[in-house]
Amino acid sequence: MRKFLAAATMLGCICLATSGAFAGQVEPQSRARELAASFSKSKHEVKEKRGVRVEKFKDVRSDPVFKADARGYSGTYEADFGCALTITVRADGRADASGSEPTSDLARPRRFTLRDARVAGALLTGTKVYDDGATEEFEGVFINRTERNSPTDAGTTTFGLGIVFDPPKVGQSFVMTRLFYAVKR
Repeated sequence: MRKFLAAATMLGCICLATSGAFAGQVEPQSRARELAASFSKSKHEVKEKRGVRVEKFKDVRSDPVFKADARGYSGTYEADFGCALTITVRADGRADASGSEPTSDLARPRRFTLRDARVAGALLTGTKVYDDGATEEFEGVFINRTERNSPTDAGTTTFGLGIVFDPPKVGQSFVMTRLFYAVKR
């Protein structure tokens, strides 16, 4: 009986190890949902003073966009500070990408290319290789970002790529943890 129990326990550990449970791997769809949620925010404040009511409302919802054909993510995307990103995705999920991101002076974006870029679900991963040869991990999610400015507003939805900076980008007057690149139409 002990031999059977030991064999069953060992088989269970082997199955878990090969499934990635011990390695801490996360399914691309789960990670995409997690990253998309980090681009959502909501604020609703009401202040009343001497009979005057002032209401502030902002609601941003971001949902991952899962496309059946990965080539549908190909395109040019633009962000604030004069930054752009061009992505070409093949049917098997491999991708070529190059673009730029803000720097500490905000006047000159820093250029990079993506090495070993891959799309899985709505998640784009790879390694940024900067013009000076420095490298950094890259992780982004393709999302629909809906902004509403009042509770009755239907909102405006924009498709794009949300990038998470780890470590954050630090400038003279800012700390940037994420950036949204909207698709260029």
